[in-house]
Amino acid sequence: VSVNLVTRTQWGAIAPRHKDCLKSSAERVVIHHTAMRNCKSNTEHFDDIGYNFLVGQDGTVYEGRGWGVVGAHTKGHNADSLGIALMGNFDYDSPSSEALMSVKQLLKAGVSQGFLFPQFVLFGHRDLGNTKCPGAKLYAALPQLRSAK
Repeated sequence: VSVNLVTRTQWGAIAPRHKDCLKSSAERVVIHHTAMRNCKSNTEHFDDIGYNFLVGQDGTVYEGRGWGVVGAHTKGHNADSLGIALMGNFDYDSPSSEALMSVKQLLKAGVSQGFLFPQFVLFGHRDLGNTKCPGAKLYAALPQLRSAK
């Protein structure tokens, strides 16, 4: 399973200040949206980007924390999950078919490489926290991603 992946080095990420590895394959996947139109700098001063992967509307996948690393994306649910954010605001905009296809390919790659349990459970961020994330239009598309297993 191939994924068009832009590595941290390729997109110019700085090294994380701290990095914890997952104790086993991820059992859950949490889908997010960035809810912003663009990003210029890290004004929040986080240790690292919170998501494991980010997906652009053109289908390009960007490595965040990457495989096998504990993310900082869903409070109380990071120790056994993978966080994937689609870039954009999906309160009103629909995710592109290219982005959804790339997420499906990423999930298949995670299973085939042993980073995701084959029986993983996929959630929208709102399923696990008091938020509107990943936006109504992306949340409505989650059944398409669940069928990707």
